[in-house]
Amino acid sequence: MGGLVHRNFDKPDETRPFEAGTGRLDLFNTEGGAVGRAVFEPGWRWSLHIKPLAGTDSCRSAHTGYVVSGRMKIVMDDGESGEIGPGDFIQIAPGHDAWVLGDEPCVALDWTGYTDYAKPADG
Repeated sequence: MGGLVHRNFDKPDETRPFEAGTGRLDLFNTEGGAVGRAVFEPGWRWSLHIKPLAGTDSCRSAHTGYVVSGRMKIVMDDGESGEIGPGDFIQIAPGHDAWVLGDEPCVALDWTGYTDYAKPADG
């Protein structure tokens, strides 16, 4: 690897569509791990659109990232909750549900939680 890596999310290594056309994950595989841009469309909810792919009761990924646009509600398995929006840095532990708030897609970058995100449990 050289001293500079320059990539554009419009040309990812992989794109994983979400159920029912509710968004997608654009993924780069880097030496430091996967880095992704997720586009969550209005109406997207983890428990409806990713749970069937993941095969778990709640999201088991830990996320560290940045919200580019849109808003989302996060509810942890223990009931703790919060809303995230543009400009927010996020760290979310495994064990949560989430859904888009409003009529704008929520776009988030994540550099820790997307390696197996939206990947079929058997694949």
